[in-house]
Amino acid sequence: MSASLAGLLFTASIVLACALAYRPLGDHMYRVFTGMRHSRVERGIYRLIGARPDIEQTWGGYVRSILAFSMVSVLLLYGLQRLQNRLMLSLGFEPVVAHQAWNTAISYVTNTDWQSYSGESTMGHLVQMAGLAVQNFLSAAVGICVAIALVRGFVRTKTGHLGNFWVDLVRCVLRILLPIAFVAAIVLVIGGTVQNFHEPFTVHTLTGGRQTLTGGPVAGQEAIKELGTNGGGFYNANSAHPFENPATWTNWLEIFLLLVIAVSMPRTFGAMIGSDKQGYAIVAVMAILALISVTLISYFQIAHHGTVPTAVGSATEGVETRFGVPNSATFADATTLTSTGAVNSAHDSYTSLGGMMTMANMMLGEIAPGGTGSGLYGILILAVITVFVAGLMVGRTPEYLGKKIGSREIKFASMYFLITPACVLVGTAVAMALPGERAAMLNRGPHGLSEVLYAFTSASNNNGSAFAGLGANTAWYDTALGLAMAFGRFLPMIFVLALAGSLAGQGRVPTSGGTLPTHRPQFVGMVAGVTVILVALTFLPALALGPLAEGIR
Repeated sequence: MSASLAGLLFTASIVLACALAYRPLGDHMYRVFTGMRHSRVERGIYRLIGARPDIEQTWGGYVRSILAFSMVSVLLLYGLQRLQNRLMLSLGFEPVVAHQAWNTAISYVTNTDWQSYSGESTMGHLVQMAGLAVQNFLSAAVGICVAIALVRGFVRTKTGHLGNFWVDLVRCVLRILLPIAFVAAIVLVIGGTVQNFHEPFTVHTLTGGRQTLTGGPVAGQEAIKELGTNGGGFYNANSAHPFENPATWTNWLEIFLLLVIAVSMPRTFGAMIGSDKQGYAIVAVMAILALISVTLISYFQIAHHGTVPTAVGSATEGVETRFGVPNSATFADATTLTSTGAVNSAHDSYTSLGGMMTMANMMLGEIAPGGTGSGLYGILILAVITVFVAGLMVGRTPEYLGKKIGSREIKFASMYFLITPACVLVGTAVAMALPGERAAMLNRGPHGLSEVLYAFTSASNNNGSAFAGLGANTAWYDTALGLAMAFGRFLPMIFVLALAGSLAGQGRVPTSGGTLPTHRPQFVGMVAGVTVILVALTFLPALALGPLAEGIR
């Protein structure tokens, strides 16, 4: 069997598995967020944190809860890192330096998991478990909560309430993320992923050298790292490390985990608004964009015209031989189409156009299928923009799911879309203008620009993967990328929730002969087209100076 055919079957099997999970997982999430009963454990947590589960919040209250919760999370994670030498299971590691601790705290709380450090030589076991892994659960749940609040905005009429953030958060963690991650961790342990509390030990290599290996509670963190579209690796090599990703079938499982919740959320959306067809339309847009992307990146990696790739049959540089080029390309595509950022190969070593596709996936807004929650609310924002454009073309007041899209709503949607490009382009421009930050590039010319552009694209879109050629562990980069992560996460959430509040306050507009059907292939194509056009108009000049210029040299 050829490598291309094996890669096609590998990808097709993941698509089939996601399709099979779409209905049961989507329906389960629907029941979680629409049920009225609280379990005894949940009520105990509400009493502990002082939440009142039977009182709903306005969009402003929902936003304030998210910001307050995230601020406390940042402070606690920062403190754990700065005090880790005084904690148990520290492995003798020194405290993380201040600017790196700030960057890491922001990174994990925003679901980015950008890492300017090597985990196995920087973080003790307790910080990895009680700090990083805990935030993997919580930050993923926050994204899902925001998506559910937006859907409630479409569902509800003439009300200022969008639910209760604390109820949504607790239910999401206890009823969705924890059970799936627990099972996935056991499966990964069976597959050979490490799960222990061993301290570093030294081994002698076949060449007579010495190497220090660190064990740890890896499988537990690996499961939620992928399931929550987090991406931060226990080891510097991330999912290319055999302790994290031992075999081809665990590689398959990790890709499935990072896709499954985001793929299933349109089913939850359709169930909540009472129209499965609307859910199918949204997942169809995701599928079209993902299919185009994975086809292109696989082609660029397998059929590259360079002398060495042509001689060996594909672009193998930076690729873990256990997985091969097709499986690595699929992983790279899935991790950048979502907000995961985990890697099983070196994106910096990809062909110029292959590396460009990983950037383009993030620049799309990571909506195909996107991160946990963020993918759904991102594509719904693009659907709102699409119906507004279509309404202008036919001279009608735009409507979507029975709600009018007026000037107020489109302002919120536009601001959502503009925040991330501003962070990416301004951050890249400033970095390229400063001599010290240009010196952090290990490459010059278009590829050096690509490294910086990738860093700010990854941070602003809360992805976390990187082109390895950039020395980003400096006070300036840790601070600038941390700000890009924070602005790229919380400002869009504010605009999403403001839009949800505006929609919830409206009445329902009856369907008429002039209403644009939003469940048909025509609308699916329009949303996909608007998405690609907006990204092309925004980022094409930057891509032309970086990976495109490198690719045509």
